[in-house]
Amino acid sequence: MGRKIRILIGKPGLDGHDRGAKVVAHALKDRGMEVIYTGLHQSVPSIVNQAIQEGVDVIGLSIMSGAHIPICKKLMDLIKKENLDNVLVVVGGVIPAKDYPVLREMGIDGIFPGGTHFEEVVRFIEENVRR
Repeated sequence: MGRKIRILIGKPGLDGHDRGAKVVAHALKDRGMEVIYTGLHQSVPSIVNQAIQEGVDVIGLSIMSGAHIPICKKLMDLIKKENLDNVLVVVGGVIPAKDYPVLREMGIDGIFPGGTHFEEVVRFIEENVRR
């Protein structure tokens, strides 16, 4: 089967709500993926550094604060700077549909608003991870 898919789930900024991130992390672990959860109040550079150190296949951000556009822009700028083009980038949380095109244009691969079924997230990651 090969090695497990490695995912880093980050909670950037001052957002203190991590229940959803923990539930998603648990669901991904149940599907055989290796999940690294950064904990609350992480900076974007810290998330990118942890992703590099852990050699992850996927960076997932959980953003409930409404600051998804500036956070994702900063993340994608750092990913480009660090040559992490092989890493799949997904974001979940409170994200209005009107912002999806902006996020996709930035390079966000997958967008999963609150209420997305776990199977949809798992399938997307399994089908799109770049190894």
